[in-house]
Amino acid sequence: MDEYEKLLLQNKGWAKDRLDLDPNYFNRLADIQMPNFLWIGCSDSRVPANEITDTQPGEIFVHRNVANLVVSTDLNMLSVLKYAVEVLKVKHIIVSGHYGCGGVKASLTNNHYGMLNKWLRHIKDVYRLHAKELDAILDQEKRVDRLVELNIIEGVYNLAKTSIVQKAWANGNAPSLHGSVYSLKNGIMNHLITVDSNSYLDPIYRFDFKGGLED
Repeated sequence: MDEYEKLLLQNKGWAKDRLDLDPNYFNRLADIQMPNFLWIGCSDSRVPANEITDTQPGEIFVHRNVANLVVSTDLNMLSVLKYAVEVLKVKHIIVSGHYGCGGVKASLTNNHYGMLNKWLRHIKDVYRLHAKELDAILDQEKRVDRLVELNIIEGVYNLAKTSIVQKAWANGNAPSLHGSVYSLKNGIMNHLITVDSNSYLDPIYRFDFKGGLED
């Protein structure tokens, strides 16, 4: 039996266990999706959103990419964001990274990674903004972990700069934006930052929706 066949068998066992506990489990999931959270996390296989938050399917809407980046030109992320905010009406958006992130580590080198260079450049830009602080950290592991935190914080502010979030705020709606960092060593998520409609955002990033074009 190969790994894929084993995975399918594990799925059947999982589904049976769920039905044994609750015969209506899948019927409820199929009827409606009403999560309160959008999770923007890292693709790292060790950081599954539902597992580390002890939540059930249907409670968190999830988008994942390498190093949990929020990039203003990423149509994939923006499509997820728009659906989560305007259709699902999520109350909270969490940008969650993790210490020891391989993408962040790679961004601190001068290695050539082919197409991945274009993605990692966004983390390098975060480094450039905070170079003085980061260069003062002599321990390489601690420097990586601090850049992990700063990358999350920048991601939260990048969400606040989107017209999708600002339009929701202008209409008196959620979401609140949060940044958290997960430790692979102890399984704990630590809060870093919260930004909402009352938080300061440089005026140059504020949109005026009166008479503006549609998204």
